[in-house]
Amino acid sequence: MRFAAWLFAFVLKFGGVGLLVLGALDSSFLFAPWGNDLLLVALITRHPSIANLLYYAVMSTVGSVLGCALIDVTLRPLGMQGLEKHLSARRLKRVQTKIRHNAGLALAVASLVPPPFPFTAFVMAAAALQYPRKRLLAVVGVARMARFTILGILALRFGKSILEWSKNPVVQGFLIVLIIICIAGSVVSVYGWIRRTRSYPAGRRA
Repeated sequence: MRFAAWLFAFVLKFGGVGLLVLGALDSSFLFAPWGNDLLLVALITRHPSIANLLYYAVMSTVGSVLGCALIDVTLRPLGMQGLEKHLSARRLKRVQTKIRHNAGLALAVASLVPPPFPFTAFVMAAAALQYPRKRLLAVVGVARMARFTILGILALRFGKSILEWSKNPVVQGFLIVLIIICIAGSVVSVYGWIRRTRSYPAGRRA
């Protein structure tokens, strides 16, 4: 429990910068479900004000957009061949259908809905199917800003209850388990990206 409290306090020290970095990593190659959401709620609960709410929401949004840009730069040149190596056949078919039918709406919904919705898969598909980059990042940015703002408003409204709730040993135990899952999942995710990228023909990677 002490480790969870120490880690939580350590991450909080980075404030908005921490949200930006975590958002970029979570929206690209790492596995950190709820990570940005929990950190944003914690920061707003500790520093409750409209100004801080907007600042933290913007930093979270910018981080998420940067992560999506990294995915776009990686997968767009590889097209469907690259996408097929990163998604299972079942998920690929479902995501591909939604993106081709209405890419903007699919991306907006994916950006608004919390985990375990496969947000990254939709960004990957949009990039691989050559959905315009500027439009992709704009849709994600607007939807993510809306999501983080709503989350921030809830944190302002229920801040005191959240602080009391976070002291519960069961909640702290859950956070430890979540951290372990995120670390393990991130290692697997990064390894998978590296292995699959190396498997592309040299010409395609270039």
